[in-house]
Amino acid sequence: MTAITWSGPETTHPARTASRASMDAVCRGAKEEWVALFAEDGVVEDPVGVSMFDPTGDGHRGRAAIGAFWDMTIANVERFEFTMRDSFAAGDEVANVGTISAFLPGGSRVDTEGVFVYRVDAEGLILSMRAFWETERAMATLRRA
Repeated sequence: MTAITWSGPETTHPARTASRASMDAVCRGAKEEWVALFAEDGVVEDPVGVSMFDPTGDGHRGRAAIGAFWDMTIANVERFEFTMRDSFAAGDEVANVGTISAFLPGGSRVDTEGVFVYRVDAEGLILSMRAFWETERAMATLRRA
């Protein structure tokens, strides 16, 4: 299977372009490239609100914190597959609707259904990435890959 399956519009939009670059970097395990997609004061909220990854619910702000988020989460996954069913661009943002499949060490898989919202600045750098998904729903999909 291809690491990214895109069924959304193919029209060019800065936030959509940034979101696709983000998915690509994650699939390739390119941490420094991924972090460089964010503005200096960018923020990652994945998921939005208080979670096991963000006990305060304030998000991971700034490139150093975004890099630490990678180390805590993305780095622990053997491979990702993104299946984006739709994408809605407006203003300086895009909302992608789809599933992120994470293949974990030991042969397990978790599918996270959600809405993934990116906002960019005038240079196309990501100001915010907000992932709306529910931990319980994702964990209910945990199975052998």
